[in-house]
Amino acid sequence: MLTLPNILTTIRLIAAPMVALMFLYFSRPYADWGALILFVGAALTDWLDGFLARAWKQESKLGRMLDPIADKAMVVIALLVLTGIFGLNPFIFLPAVVIIFREIFVSGLREFMGNIATPLDVTKLAKWKTTVQMLAIALLFAVGIFEFCLEIGPLQNGASSVLDTSFSYGKVFNDYGFCYVGMYLFWYGGVFLLWAAAGLTLITGVVYFRKALPYLGD
Repeated sequence: MLTLPNILTTIRLIAAPMVALMFLYFSRPYADWGALILFVGAALTDWLDGFLARAWKQESKLGRMLDPIADKAMVVIALLVLTGIFGLNPFIFLPAVVIIFREIFVSGLREFMGNIATPLDVTKLAKWKTTVQMLAIALLFAVGIFEFCLEIGPLQNGASSVLDTSFSYGKVFNDYGFCYVGMYLFWYGGVFLLWAAAGLTLITGVVYFRKALPYLGD
């Protein structure tokens, strides 16, 4: 059971709640950096543990059980954190609700079917869905880092606050223009991928439900 693939999966499972703890115990943007590094590192182990398990022939029942749990924990906890960061912004909140609802629904189906849940094994489309989700979440965590860059720029250049209307923001834009570009690129890219992930989530949810229908009749 203590194979490297299983250890990596366990680390990913532990990292999921630590993303939320970053924002409880650290101020921003350090919390944003910590959450981004934790999430990206955990996402990379998602690919690595499966690759190693197949390459070294170390696939196990424990790994098959822990892997989807770790993926769901990562995604759901990160989405909850993002909805808090962006203040229930509908562009984040609505796709997050769709994704979380689908995860609970499919998990309920698998629990109900128990030992006959083989038809609900993870599909290739579901793996793509998870990949798109993780890319979207990583981009959205990075937005906070660029936002802080924009907030601190005026203060370092003599403004009394970021709302100081008497201060010329031209120099700040020249010096911190990459922050503007990065913030908008990561925001719109993250939102687009999150909605794409929500669409894939609905499709895979319908596929799993149709596969389960023959087993739901009395």
